[in-house]
Amino acid sequence: MWMDILYILIGLVIGLVIGFLLARYFMKKQLKENPPINEEMIKALMRGMGRNPSQKQVNQLMKQMSRFQ
Repeated sequence: MWMDILYILIGLVIGLVIGFLLARYFMKKQLKENPPINEEMIKALMRGMGRNPSQKQVNQLMKQMSRFQ
């Protein structure tokens, strides 16, 4: 009985470690393939909407984006 509980706990710990490492690997891979938004992307987006952004507007949007991440 005690051995069964011990096996379950060991399996749970090993599963958590493997799950954490896999999640970390896939997150790094995803960030490498799709980097977070930067100033150039914001400028291109605003130009696409027909606006010519000033640096102040770009900085304001960057602050808003960093607040939500």
